[in-house]
Amino acid sequence: MKKSFNVNGLCYPEENYMVNLDERVKKIKKLVDGQKYFVINRARQYGKTTTLWVLKQYLKEEYIVFFMSFQRMSSAVFQDEHTFSGEFAKTLLRMIRNKKQGIRGLAEAEVRALEQAARDGKMNLADLFYLLSNLCETAQKPVVLCIDEVDSASNNQVFLDFLGILRDYYLDRKQAAVFWSVILAGVYDIKNLKQKIRPDEVRRYNSPWNIAADFDIDMSFSAADIAGMLTDYEKDHQTGMHVERVAGALYEYTSGYPYLVSRLCMLMDEQVMGRDEFETAQCTWSEAGVTEAVKILLNESDTLFDDMRKHIADYPELKKMLYAILFHGQSFTYNPDNFVMDIGKMFGFLREDQGQAVIANRIFETRIYNLFLSEDLLDDKSYRAAECCRNEDLERGRI
Repeated sequence: MKKSFNVNGLCYPEENYMVNLDERVKKIKKLVDGQKYFVINRARQYGKTTTLWVLKQYLKEEYIVFFMSFQRMSSAVFQDEHTFSGEFAKTLLRMIRNKKQGIRGLAEAEVRALEQAARDGKMNLADLFYLLSNLCETAQKPVVLCIDEVDSASNNQVFLDFLGILRDYYLDRKQAAVFWSVILAGVYDIKNLKQKIRPDEVRRYNSPWNIAADFDIDMSFSAADIAGMLTDYEKDHQTGMHVERVAGALYEYTSGYPYLVSRLCMLMDEQVMGRDEFETAQCTWSEAGVTEAVKILLNESDTLFDDMRKHIADYPELKKMLYAILFHGQSFTYNPDNFVMDIGKMFGFLREDQGQAVIANRIFETRIYNLFLSEDLLDDKSYRAAECCRNEDLERGRI
């Protein structure tokens, strides 16, 4: 099967050109081995789902791994604890009974007890955790739970109650069995999920997930990471590219943001090649080819940039800071306790560089600059149009 670059969902090593994640996954496994509960909160399209999938394959010899996504659950699932508990149990059971890749090593009696409770439709969170505890206690291997897209549960109390009970089981794990390790993944960290539900200042940082271990593993791509991916492409296509130079150019524009790197490569592969001045593969896979792909990307409308506009509009203080950095050259000392900087970093717009808060990469810098510039021009044109109409009305005696 011919490999391709992919920016739409999960990447598979045998199907897609991708960065080697082995070293990153080994570091994450150390957290799992240490029975840690933690959150992988990174910006949108930062490779979280692919990393979790690779991690699942890496862990399966030593652990039983449940890997689910809340994105597959409708909002109705979170309306009350009975509905949520039932659907959560059914999701686990579908993985256990899957005909192709069913989960082995669980006590059949405990699986059937979970099936019975799910059928009854009366199970609450306490019942669910009692059954999950029995399932974990009788399992042949430690059980790991991974939940992707936890943002899908960000506006409801049921999920926070779920986290609260999970925390209590974790704290009491010497007395009652529970998941060996729990990994949550999404853009928002649990602290900010709480804020979205209870925005008052007193409870803003009162998180039900204060047991979480720090997750400080760098998930961006280094120039060396990108070079490894390009080497795989070069083996298949023999373009004659200078791998290190092209990798360096990609890194310079993206600072290793996974989606941006892959999208630029896809654009070179599918759209730049064949254009004027890029008739050959060697011309395309060059620093000039990267620049051409950047031009295309800067004029694209996609979900990442749509989300960027939305988040900037939703957080006026963040917009003010970004504007000050871009248009006034103002510098801000980076402080992770600053709410605006915390939000900016969480969305991937800001990063820390030598103690300063800076725009995360050149592509974001240009997109945000162009956005603000177009808004300023629009406001200026609207103002001038309004003044013109006002002057005409004055001359005609209408006002």
